[in-house]
Amino acid sequence: MKKIEAIIQPFKVEPVKEALHAVSVQGMTVVEVKGFGRQKGIREVYRGMEYQVDLIPKVKIEIVVPDEKVATIVDTIMATARTGRIGDGKIFVYPVEEVHRIRTGESGEAAV
Repeated sequence: MKKIEAIIQPFKVEPVKEALHAVSVQGMTVVEVKGFGRQKGIREVYRGMEYQVDLIPKVKIEIVVPDEKVATIVDTIMATARTGRIGDGKIFVYPVEEVHRIRTGESGEAAV
């Protein structure tokens, strides 16, 4: 099993969620986060004053899936979240050793 973490633009959450439902993703965790990448933040103008915003609002989506679904899900997220501009985000894939469902005691892929 693998854990996929995707950090994307906030306005892309709904389209990505719908696309993941279409490829049979059964569950995900969505967290609002802040951060910066290569762009080092953005410059904003408010009431004539210019200021630097160092931490940009993003959304992190976390999904645990069987190994054979990783490529499909990564491709789906990339196609749906891409705008072609700086700040589209990143996708990370990690190995998952164990999963346990608290309510039933199931473990492994059955718990996902």
